[in-house]
Amino acid sequence: MNAVSSFACPTRLVFGVDAHQQLPAIVAAGGAQRVFMVVDPALVESEIARAIMARLGERQLPLAVFAEVEPDPSDTTVHAAYERCRAHGGEAIIAIGGGSTIDVAKSVAILMTNGGRIADYEGIEKFSVRPMPLYAVPTTAGTGSEVSGACVVTDTERNVKMAIRHAAFSPAQVAVLDPLAVSSMPAHVAAHAGIDAFVHAFESYLSKLANPFSDAVNLHAMTLIAGSIRQFVANRRNTRAAMDMLCGSSMAAMSFGVTGLGNVHCMALPLGAVFHVPHGLANALCLPTVAEFNLIANPARYADVAGILGVDRRGLSQLEAARRAVEAIRELCADLGIPARLRDAGVTEDSLDELARRSYAADYNRWNPRHTTEADFRALFRRAY
Repeated sequence: MNAVSSFACPTRLVFGVDAHQQLPAIVAAGGAQRVFMVVDPALVESEIARAIMARLGERQLPLAVFAEVEPDPSDTTVHAAYERCRAHGGEAIIAIGGGSTIDVAKSVAILMTNGGRIADYEGIEKFSVRPMPLYAVPTTAGTGSEVSGACVVTDTERNVKMAIRHAAFSPAQVAVLDPLAVSSMPAHVAAHAGIDAFVHAFESYLSKLANPFSDAVNLHAMTLIAGSIRQFVANRRNTRAAMDMLCGSSMAAMSFGVTGLGNVHCMALPLGAVFHVPHGLANALCLPTVAEFNLIANPARYADVAGILGVDRRGLSQLEAARRAVEAIRELCADLGIPARLRDAGVTEDSLDELARRSYAADYNRWNPRHTTEADFRALFRRAY
């Protein structure tokens, strides 16, 4: 642990069965009169979206809806949504969707108070004015975007993913965690998102910036996710499993904003940018290989993870338990139907060196527990291929 650390999550969480019913009153209490909604196009007619729209109508809050968000959203989409929000005179934003939808809404919230183009704010704490009030309703239990102080947008000119981060001004003021919001998620999306949430907690727990507060949050996040992900993927209307996944996902995201992530995410970013592999799937494809590579950096923490994943550690040495954690991770991915190899997701062998170059350039060595060279990344991609 560093000599000086910090931990904070400025987002207010409202959670439980039918928590969405409180959202219009929360928005109205914030003083907004005109609401701009960013919603996943597949969810415009969903039960959760229709219920929230109806309650906004009951309060006579004028509403404009933007439902043109694509996976791994681009700066072009962000600016189209921004112009629509300006034209509507939006005073607050509601986001209903997964990480892509919430990231677009975050970007619009930043632009509405800071102006300019979203690329102006790439990096850490590049904007200085608090974003427009944003209320997020996650419909996947995975990205944790509803509580993280970051959003990721593709720069179409450079064909790279930009990360926009701010510790003090978390773009989402309120996050509403409701099992109804995740009940219609397809099984494969639930699996990919759930592994993404687990990786957030796992990599944050292993981070060189981990601290006692992040440890407590990450251990419980992994416990919730590992205990419920199989049941949730099997039945997204399992209310208890859904709440565990939503809470675990948000907890993990609270923590990785403080500690940073590691090689799994570092490798997933160029997979998304070059091959448009969905982010959760990219993480799941890289997780077992990276978990094996990083093990020697902190076997004690791997042993902790083994217990969380259900490994009976009695009679095992610390290193043996750590190795069983990697085996348990592979078993979890297999149970959830995750493809075994990168090639199964359309990644081509001739791209691996370029993917390694991009991963090394991202400099996740700041957080990853094992120092990783460009040659290491080439070996990791080849092992996962």
